[in-house]
Amino acid sequence: MPQAPSAARCPAVSTALVPALTSHPQLRPGAGLVLSLTLPGDPRSAAVGRRAVAAALPAYGLRSRAWPASHAVTELIAVNAALTPGRELYLSLRERDGALRLVLWDQHPRHADPDTLALCEGRRRQALWLLAAVVDDWGGDWGIAEARPPHQGVRSWVLLPQ
Repeated sequence: MPQAPSAARCPAVSTALVPALTSHPQLRPGAGLVLSLTLPGDPRSAAVGRRAVAAALPAYGLRSRAWPASHAVTELIAVNAALTPGRELYLSLRERDGALRLVLWDQHPRHADPDTLALCEGRRRQALWLLAAVVDDWGGDWGIAEARPPHQGVRSWVLLPQ
């Protein structure tokens, strides 16, 4: 019977640092979740983001945060896709310092007029009322800010403690 080909490893990496490919898929101690997605600015992307988060969290031992995180990502993507239709959204989910950090960058242009900027931010916050309720109920925090370089647009974030 023919054998399946083995995966080649980089010769520069010590085999002591790389777990065997056939070993049980256990996580290294301290290995936290890092998930990044680029999604189209389309309301249907909310379902994609929700499913990705809901699948990743239990795999990393974070099943207790799957419900609030999947709801948070759904709300962020749906609202931001409506505000910047047709433009890409970038989602980042990380486990760090005992918390789950969710960040979504959209490409909404910055308003030069302060009154328009305040009105736009107010509308965005109002549209995220369900996100605010879920995050508050789970003892977390959330916010909206101008994206920092190299990103452009608006950065929306959620912090859920473990």
